[in-house]
Amino acid sequence: MIGLIVARSKNNVIGKGGRLPWKIDGEQEQFKDLTTGNAVVFGRKTYEEIGHPLPDRMNIVVSTSSVYCGKNLTTVRSLREAINAAKGADVFICGGYMLYKEAIPLVDKMYITEIDLEIKDGDVFFPEFDKNDFLLAVGETAGGDVKYTRTVYTRKCNTADFQS
Repeated sequence: MIGLIVARSKNNVIGKGGRLPWKIDGEQEQFKDLTTGNAVVFGRKTYEEIGHPLPDRMNIVVSTSSVYCGKNLTTVRSLREAINAAKGADVFICGGYMLYKEAIPLVDKMYITEIDLEIKDGDVFFPEFDKNDFLLAVGETAGGDVKYTRTVYTRKCNTADFQS
């Protein structure tokens, strides 16, 4: 399974100044639950924002300019190489923008947490995608002062499977 996991604001912001523009208790629990024991794929900037490999996961960084290696950490030059490096594990694309954009045509599922905020001056946005290609399941809404809603977009038919 190839999945994508992201949190975005009401105005589609996923980053501001090289960081997540919010810190909401409980919001990242789904990320940990879904990705633990699987492969996570980051672009270089996203990985550098985190600053270290995530525990109990295969960490794969897509970069043409830097090399990262270590326990459960490898660097590849493309998204296709990342998927192959996962060696059959479930793969979760974790950002940033360029990796998300490249991955959308390939993913089976997108786990999108909709944050009930408008972020002014955001500088990284989640790419547009054709919602007609997916079935939408709306999950729980949670949060304190700032609410968030879990959604899952499941591909109706992955046309990439039929391309040679």
